[in-house]
Amino acid sequence: MSKTTIEFTNIITNCRSIYIAKTKDYGTAWRILRTTSLTDQLFIKANRIKTIQETGVNQVGESIEGEFKAIVNYCVIALIQLKETEIVELELELNQATILFDKYMNLAIELMTKKNHDYGEAWRDMRISSLTDLILMKILRIKQIEDNDGMTSISEGIDANYYDMLNYAVFALILSNVK
Repeated sequence: MSKTTIEFTNIITNCRSIYIAKTKDYGTAWRILRTTSLTDQLFIKANRIKTIQETGVNQVGESIEGEFKAIVNYCVIALIQLKETEIVELELELNQATILFDKYMNLAIELMTKKNHDYGEAWRDMRISSLTDLILMKILRIKQIEDNDGMTSISEGIDANYYDMLNYAVFALILSNVK
């Protein structure tokens, strides 16, 4: 297993633990959210990170790293909402919610491995602030695609952008030396 795969897996294992703990606390209340609402929630998280990065002031006290982890989990939740349209129940059993989380996280790992190979780990030489900006750009792209009723003429779809944001957030956490 490559160093990146190990680091990536460590981060997502932590994100998975948070997802499971919050599911135990809140159930799957997020199932009520439309993907457009999840996109807006991702915007709030990424914009907060950018504001803190630019001002150096964090008045709420929640860490930037915690926000990147939230972006990872919200991207998985958005993928579940986008792709699992045959599931109509709002409340999912913890086991089912975890299986769905693992399904989309495994797809994200697969994509990261392929892209990381082709791009030669270029992300390791990037600034965390650039990864934040890329996440914000992807959110704006998703919002435009959503405003176009999900249609694109040449570009990747909404799901590809969620996967990219998830991967960028994990890369930011790796660069921050977060476990």
